[in-house]
Amino acid sequence: MMSDVAGLTSGLDLISVVALIALGGVAGFINVLSAGGSMLTLPLLMFLGLPPAQANATNRVAIALQSATATSTFLKAGAHNMGVAWRLAVPAVAGAMLGAWLATRISAEAFESVLIVVMVVCSIMMLLPTPRIDTRELTPERITPVVLLAMFGIGIYGGFIQVGVGVLFIVVLYRLLKIDLTQVNVFKVFIVLMYTLPALAVFVFDGQVRWAYGLVLAVGNMSGAFLGARVNMGPAGARWVKWLTVAVIFIIVLRLILT
Repeated sequence: MMSDVAGLTSGLDLISVVALIALGGVAGFINVLSAGGSMLTLPLLMFLGLPPAQANATNRVAIALQSATATSTFLKAGAHNMGVAWRLAVPAVAGAMLGAWLATRISAEAFESVLIVVMVVCSIMMLLPTPRIDTRELTPERITPVVLLAMFGIGIYGGFIQVGVGVLFIVVLYRLLKIDLTQVNVFKVFIVLMYTLPALAVFVFDGQVRWAYGLVLAVGNMSGAFLGARVNMGPAGARWVKWLTVAVIFIIVLRLILT
């Protein structure tokens, strides 16, 4: 048993373990209630020495387990209308497999440049005010070909990089389909779970996943996701989380540019 544990954490020192769990907890909390958690964890994995392709792949281990934790918590709390969520998930899964395949073909330098641009754009989008919209229940007849195409696009993006994908869900589910933000969060974590599993399989097949880093990070992500799924945060709290996230992202972007 001890040898198994040692093998699992090989290459990780105590500081790295603490950093992965701590920042993973923050990221899991943010991912469930808002967006942007991967903008913290993906650069952290790179700072700990993983090449960009491996960091991008390894981050999916934590995303999958975090999403499973949040989805389970939401379902136990009485989340409903999951049949509609399945319809939205199908094109996202197809897109994610394509996006993950594309991610295995990009160079490290190109991926890092894409990451910097994505983090800056997503940070700006996170700070834009969320309009008040008269929301309503999502019914199957409201899922048009345009919506399915949008979910396919989100899947490609999520399979490729994942960073800030929650922002896209808010645009499609809240602004376009006018679903209330509580239901958006439920659909978001469920769809992310559904498309992350096959995307992760693509990365595993390509040999890019570093399981020790991913599973330790997942401990933090799952804890944060569990807490986030049980918290009903008001507008003031949500804004505070966004500003804190953007401040940390700004520091990370500077570090990426200067290194």
